[in-house]
Amino acid sequence: MTATAPHTPALVPGRWFDGQSSKARPVMVSLRPTPQGPSLVLHPLSQPGAEPTVFTWKNVGWPEAWNERKPQPRVVVDLRDHGSVEIDAVADWRAALAAAGERPGIAQRMQTRWPVLLGVTVAAVIGLTLFYRYGTPWTATQLTRFVPLGWETSIADNVLKQMDDGTLKPSKLPKERQEQLKARFDTLVQQAPSTSHRYAGYRPPLSLEFRAGMGANAFALPGGKIVMTDGIVKAAAEKGLPDDALVGVLAHEIGHVVHRHTTRMVVEQGVLNVGLGLALGDVSTIVSTGASVLTGLAYSRSHEREADCYAIALMRHSALPTAPMGKLLLAIAHDEEEQEKKEKKQQKDGDKTSSGQAAETAAVAAEASSAPASTPKPRTQGQARAEAEAHPVWSLLSSHPDTVRRATDLEQGHAPHCGKG
Repeated sequence: MTATAPHTPALVPGRWFDGQSSKARPVMVSLRPTPQGPSLVLHPLSQPGAEPTVFTWKNVGWPEAWNERKPQPRVVVDLRDHGSVEIDAVADWRAALAAAGERPGIAQRMQTRWPVLLGVTVAAVIGLTLFYRYGTPWTATQLTRFVPLGWETSIADNVLKQMDDGTLKPSKLPKERQEQLKARFDTLVQQAPSTSHRYAGYRPPLSLEFRAGMGANAFALPGGKIVMTDGIVKAAAEKGLPDDALVGVLAHEIGHVVHRHTTRMVVEQGVLNVGLGLALGDVSTIVSTGASVLTGLAYSRSHEREADCYAIALMRHSALPTAPMGKLLLAIAHDEEEQEKKEKKQQKDGDKTSSGQAAETAAVAAEASSAPASTPKPRTQGQARAEAEAHPVWSLLSSHPDTVRRATDLEQGHAPHCGKG
């Protein structure tokens, strides 16, 4: 038997621009297989007997095939500091690469094979969705543990000061009424167990303040400060509800504080933006902002459910009913629905008036010279906005979604998403 001759690498003609001269040097190019990847060998034709020049895999800028069916007319191989090699026999070059064990990377396969591109795209979408839905909130929840309480209280003080200078006004509730509600709040705080939330060692100093100017609302700031407006106290009184309704609202806001929802929202936005930047590269401001808004809406619903469960557990622990709180939310929702219908009707009537105003201008002008106006002037845009702001549109419902469903659960004293016990 005769021994099989070892495989001889194919030689492909090329032109070597070595970076030292503008004149190309004719060479024959061969590829040798190595564990790290093919090595490129240049055999100079202008110097017979000269030693070939070898370039390892990592020292070569390997060109990619963009379309297997329509190959480029010429291949340019980047040799880093040693210039480049031009090859016209593209088919021979590709065959030599394959024989030397070269395997296209994922990027090249995506560019030349649409099933690979489709698969990678689907995997990326699924990965980003899972990161958005589960990875971001979980990461933010863990990182929030390291946010100092002093930072939260500083942010809360600054935010409240800005609101006091703008939207909020001093409370007009009598001092006796404020002290009465604060006493109920302090009792609730004392009865709150320290193990009913995910941050067991987090014990911020909880305090209650009153403001006007925002309608029927209550909100929690990071670090323990809770604000209740005159509007929601008035709404409970008008509906004939006991103070247990307001205490339930405060229990809900305490849930926001102890679960550190505001801080987690801030951290979540940062985690999401960083994650999108790592996954997609240069994320535009529009994409980043849009993602932040969508994330805020989705996570706020999760936070509201978590705060509701905390409120239900705390009210039950304090032997207090949650039904009055549910009735208060439903009453506010009903009032706002009626107000929204009224405003839409007024807007519709205003549109009809505007459409007929041009046709009536001549008649109105003629009558105005002989008789005083007997109808009020139409509202200006600024007056309409002022009237809208006077009504408690920015209420407890504006920042607390799924009000009707949540209020129904609170009336019943339980919610399907809350744990047993």
